[in-house]
Amino acid sequence: MDLGLAGRKALVCAASKGLGRACATSLAREGVAVTIVARGREALEATTEEIRRATGTVVTAVAADITTLAGREAALAACPSPDILVNNAGGPPSGDFRDWERDNWIRALDANMLTPIALIKATVDGMIARRFGRIVNITSSAVKAPIDSLGLSNGARSGLTGFVAGLARQTVRHNVTINNLLPGSFETDRLRDNFAEAARASGEDPAAYWRAQMAENPAGRFGDPYEFGEACAFLCSAQAGYITGQNFLIDGGEYPGTL
Repeated sequence: MDLGLAGRKALVCAASKGLGRACATSLAREGVAVTIVARGREALEATTEEIRRATGTVVTAVAADITTLAGREAALAACPSPDILVNNAGGPPSGDFRDWERDNWIRALDANMLTPIALIKATVDGMIARRFGRIVNITSSAVKAPIDSLGLSNGARSGLTGFVAGLARQTVRHNVTINNLLPGSFETDRLRDNFAEAARASGEDPAAYWRAQMAENPAGRFGDPYEFGEACAFLCSAQAGYITGQNFLIDGGEYPGTL
């Protein structure tokens, strides 16, 4: 399927690795000129070159922390009028809410709620004027089924979800859609690190722990980032103009509810 995106421009955050990288790659395959942002310059430059070679598309790298004002300014200077915005940032640490102070909450809110809102604010009116815009926020399956040790993430990402629910109904008449992708367990460096830490804490063999967690998923596996990237690309497509304010759970069926 031709997604009707050739010649469009995208700003993709936290895109040197994992799910952000997968989204940038899938968009680039559709002929989108992508600007990718990440903090680590080495990984960012390697990803930039790999996407260029694989797709032949223009890829611009911005080494910056998107959760800071300076980082957002650098990203928007490199891509001032994106047709597509993919919001993404690493999640806050796990823990017990009794140990978190105000500063912990502010950092979580800045990264996973206020930064996406700031980028939407900076780009949405241009999208409305051009009569095309696609905004995709990468959140978490924890928005649908909160994880007890991830209270900071649960709270911040749920706040973003509530904000998007209202705004998305205002922009869709201008062919500007806003949706959220809620990943479950995908084979990323972050998941490997988290599971390795959990295995060490429980005294288990990391490889055995990984296999056991995989077996618990109804799909019998973890997600491939490629699958996630392709879902993102479709939400950004010309054909997806009637989809807005939705939360798409991609977790292999791990969430057991009907709604």
